Amino acid sequence: MEKKPALKRELGLFEVTLSGVGSILGAGIYVLVGKAAGLAGNAVWLSFLFAAVAAGLTGIAYMELSSMFPKASAEYEYVKRAFGENAAFLVGWLVIIGMVIATSAVALGFAGYFSALSGAPMVPAAIVLILIFGFVLFTGIKQSARIVVLMTLVEIAGLLVIIYIGLPYIGYVNYFETPGIPGIFEASALIFFAYLGFEDIVKLSQETREPEKTIPKALIVSIIVTLVLYILVALSAVSVVNWQALSDSSAPLTEVASVAMGSDAFVIFSVIALFSTANTVLLIMMGGSRILYGMAESGSLPEALGAVHATRGTPWVAIVVFSVLSIAFVFVGDIVTVANISNFMIFVIFFMIDISLIRLRYTEPHLKRPFKSPLNIGRFPVLPGLGALVTVFLFSHLSPEAMLYGSIILMGGLLVVGVRSGRGF
Repeated sequence: MEKKPALKRELGLFEVTLSGVGSILGAGIYVLVGKAAGLAGNAVWLSFLFAAVAAGLTGIAYMELSSMFPKASAEYEYVKRAFGENAAFLVGWLVIIGMVIATSAVALGFAGYFSALSGAPMVPAAIVLILIFGFVLFTGIKQSARIVVLMTLVEIAGLLVIIYIGLPYIGYVNYFETPGIPGIFEASALIFFAYLGFEDIVKLSQETREPEKTIPKALIVSIIVTLVLYILVALSAVSVVNWQALSDSSAPLTEVASVAMGSDAFVIFSVIALFSTANTVLLIMMGGSRILYGMAESGSLPEALGAVHATRGTPWVAIVVFSVLSIAFVFVGDIVTVANISNFMIFVIFFMIDISLIRLRYTEPHLKRPFKSPLNIGRFPVLPGLGALVTVFLFSHLSPEAMLYGSIILMGGLLVVGVRSGRGF
């Protein structure tokens, strides 16, 4: 019997960590810092800090679970082990739909900057970007990772420029000035989108060398690096431009750069934003295609989605399907709306991840755990427990619009689960 082709293990700690940093940085910080400042005022840095803590608590759950089950299906696999096939399929549904919508929206964000620079129409530009990255992903994970590393370094350079610009202005404003305490948490719920991406690291488990050790290390390093960058960028932004003006700007970091660099800042930061949004699209497509592949490999989606190219070692059918779905959703609205909808789904997913770890501590206490969450009371993991509570708290601060659209997507998933099982939950 001919052996089925497998994914190639070609990624080390450096590539996986840079993939995580690049995925987290992405489009969120370049677009959402202004809207967040409108909610939190000069205290927007506290919103970034709180969102990072929330992400980090669940990140610890991901670290333990990924060390136990280093699978491309990631969230689907973890929830399946804890709560069974139906709950796992629902989580997989939310992950896939959320990533498809996010890919389409960020591709349009890229197209907006590209159109401003070149005059090209937005929708065709977004479609071409998705098609190009679909081909890149097909060619191989090593090639994709090299492109991610390059674009991530450009993104980091852009944020370092903003931090440098802000240094002479640091200390001239009150960094606790805010329109109201609730606004800090509303901003945290919004900019949580800016931290999404660290969880995509676990979807590279089957293409990573020594994933049980490498993935947890890459998770924690990527969260710490982006936390430091985000807080410094937030402090610089409100020091250079008052938070009211930032909230009215569609390109807040370009606004900050313009103070020091004049009209040249528009072109420079538009180019950096192109790299940022393109990098986000590539990384979301990478993670989305892997969870499609992983769920097919586990038998929850059609077997064809689990096909691996014989020479490239990539899940080529899953890549094609994810690309086509993303193109179909390319007419979804602006990134702020999509960020909130994505946050609805990610809060549900993160809550399920946290309680899956807690349940497995009691139902499967003897499973090998190369990484184990610190601070435990008996078998109970304190940090993921706090992660579940913080996730519920942030969920309660989402906008009514996000609640509506997110609930519709969730109900759609429940309907599909019911059809698949013949009885629902």
